[in-house]
Amino acid sequence: MSLAQVHHISAAPGDEEAAGRFTAVGPGMSAALLAELEPLIGYALPDGASHRPADAELRSLPQAFTYAVLSDGSRVVGRTAPARGDGTAPVRFHTHAVHLPPGVPLPGDRLPVEAWRSPHWVSATPVGGGALSDPLGLLPPGPAPVREGLDDFAVSRGPWLAAVLADLRRASEEEAPAGGPVVLVERQSADVARWLGLAAATLPRESVERLTFTTYTRRPGSSALRVVGAPPEDAAAAREAGLRVHVCADRPPVDGTADAWARTAARVWRSRAPELFEEARGLPGDPFAAGPLAVIALCSGVALGPEERAAAAGWAAERPYALDAKRTGQLVEALTSPGIDDRTGSEFDAVGRLFGALDGRCPASVTAPLAAMLVTEAVRGGNGSLELPRRDAFVGPEGEAIAGVLGPEILTELESGAGGGRPVARTVQLLRVARLLGVNGTEVLPEVVARLARTILTEADGSEGTPAFAPALLELLDEQFDVRTALLGALDRIAPEDPGAVARFLERVALPFTGTQTLPHLRMCAGAPGAMTTLGRDRSAVWHRVLRAAGLSPFAEPLVLRTAVGLVWEDRAPTVEEARLLLEAATSDAHRAAGTWARLVDAALGAPADTEDGTALARDLLRAFPQEIGGRERAALQLLELCRDLRSGAPEPGWTEQVRTLRDRAAPLEPAIQERAFTALTERLLAPDRPGAELYAFVRSDDADLIAAYDRAARTEPTRTRLRTHPAYAADCFTNWTAHPHAGTAWTTTAAALLDEVLRPAVRGMTAEAVAEVEETVGRTGSSGRANAFRDWNRSRALGRLGRRIAGRVRRG
Repeated sequence: MSLAQVHHISAAPGDEEAAGRFTAVGPGMSAALLAELEPLIGYALPDGASHRPADAELRSLPQAFTYAVLSDGSRVVGRTAPARGDGTAPVRFHTHAVHLPPGVPLPGDRLPVEAWRSPHWVSATPVGGGALSDPLGLLPPGPAPVREGLDDFAVSRGPWLAAVLADLRRASEEEAPAGGPVVLVERQSADVARWLGLAAATLPRESVERLTFTTYTRRPGSSALRVVGAPPEDAAAAREAGLRVHVCADRPPVDGTADAWARTAARVWRSRAPELFEEARGLPGDPFAAGPLAVIALCSGVALGPEERAAAAGWAAERPYALDAKRTGQLVEALTSPGIDDRTGSEFDAVGRLFGALDGRCPASVTAPLAAMLVTEAVRGGNGSLELPRRDAFVGPEGEAIAGVLGPEILTELESGAGGGRPVARTVQLLRVARLLGVNGTEVLPEVVARLARTILTEADGSEGTPAFAPALLELLDEQFDVRTALLGALDRIAPEDPGAVARFLERVALPFTGTQTLPHLRMCAGAPGAMTTLGRDRSAVWHRVLRAAGLSPFAEPLVLRTAVGLVWEDRAPTVEEARLLLEAATSDAHRAAGTWARLVDAALGAPADTEDGTALARDLLRAFPQEIGGRERAALQLLELCRDLRSGAPEPGWTEQVRTLRDRAAPLEPAIQERAFTALTERLLAPDRPGAELYAFVRSDDADLIAAYDRAARTEPTRTRLRTHPAYAADCFTNWTAHPHAGTAWTTTAAALLDEVLRPAVRGMTAEAVAEVEETVGRTGSSGRANAFRDWNRSRALGRLGRRIAGRVRRG
């Protein structure tokens, strides 16, 4: 069919009164469409251009090659070029355009940009109805006219290629991206057309057809097209308008693009291999995914970066049947090339997935280089996330060769003294690779596993949730029986030292220790959380449950005592009742071997002051562990035992001084023990039958803390009641509290206060007969002078009260 053509003459520069006009319009072009078209083909001279250019200047002015979609779905392809005018208007801008109705393709199913170099665009309106040229229908056959010189152009624009192609791809999406057109700044409008030619060869056809454009405009911010060309003087304004601007006529850009497909396409162009785009479109997958294009590029010898290689390997791993044997071999060869030195972890991970997809589907000769590359990276690169090949991937000469190279390196690192700081994942990786390659590490295994066991607990305690190394560790234990046996044994030996850490680890990582190994400590650690959940706060019951989980008696294996105690009480001391249970559950020899006797001592020393069983526990511990308990702890326990004797009424003589001596030896003494000891001592000193020598030693000690405790005991209600109800006891206290006037300051002050504040109120509340009995008892047990002293002491208080009454009456009178 014949397509309608349109010719338009724009206003001359400087002629503001003149307007542009359509000089020829083909059939089917309505006035509305012409009004819509006119703004798209407007032309403005570049800065500095002469209004009266010479012929050479006229030919050098930019041409605007435009492709636009109109509101009714029809399309327009046209060219606007400066042309010589008449005398009053030396320059006119002539537009020659072709209108394509909706749904009508270009002749020969060509792309719009292919008409850029058509020789049939004219710069003047045909006169007298002469035959119209056909710029679209008379295009030369084949893609050569539009692609001519694109390789050289692409190489010259290498620094900008990836970023521009990424933006052109986004501009060609079905929904036009917001933010206005992509602006390509070039000194020559023809170079903008070459960029569009690159896009036409690179993008899928449906994307190219959506890419509306013009190669030249002075108003990029107001353009409704998707891609526009602009001169350098308009770049700043376009940036200020928020447009995506690529100044390809200036310094190369510093920042690259994150679009892996665009980076791959740029490398293909720089390698002068645009035919690869068509090949890549023949592969399955997203047309703008980097994988298909990267695979074709690598198979054709195009060098790519690590992200693009990773994309190729990942795509091939997901579609192992998409490539034939030849391309699969080429891809493997490209990925494993020894000349590559910039591989990344993500690339190795993708290669690992590719190996897994090809292993068993391709001959070993194809996959062996991938396997060798993976294990080499695992050993030398320290990549702990790699998915390692199967062991049979290294059968044959390829396996022997790589084992000969990597085997010594693996053993050297495993034997190194720095292994204590080696991460778990690294040790696991080395052990797994050693097995894959058949490296004999029997001699180093015990030491390696011992260090590994401790590192496992350290790393697990420092992480949240399941440790990252857990999956690889479980695979190792599943693969290697000797490592599993050694590691479980090492953890079982560590468990008595830190059972809490082992139990927390086993809660998060289910180790396989259900075999024939005894492993009593691991079994206890594994059972402790469930026992605590079931039995709650009954720690004694939990202890019995955990101890049963060991499957061994503490008499046969005393260390199970330590593990059980550590699991149930962790860093806390048992109560006195719990400690007595532990002491009775096993012999002293078992506790001695397990080291749990120290926990029992802690229980006794930490008991509250009002716990009566603490003194009995102290006595039992001193008899059960006479050689083990020493120093401060021994003195504190002896002080508790002395408390028991003071309460029972049969202490050895000299117990006042004994309390002071043991207190000093046990420093710093637990407050509860000191309170218990002082209370027992002072209660004994306040008893009616206390030996006088002990009281004398107490008074003469001038021990401020002991005397303060005596003062507190004398002021308690039981003592006050006894003073009020037992005259003999009151007489005894008066005698004692007045018998040492020349003792130290602490005693004299305390005794005076007790006489005035404790004894006097008690005597005042007695009957006259009781007071007389007190006086008589003081005289009988002391002397007549002492009886007189009591009488004076008691009278002085009464006279003081009487004198105050008389003085008050006198004042009132």
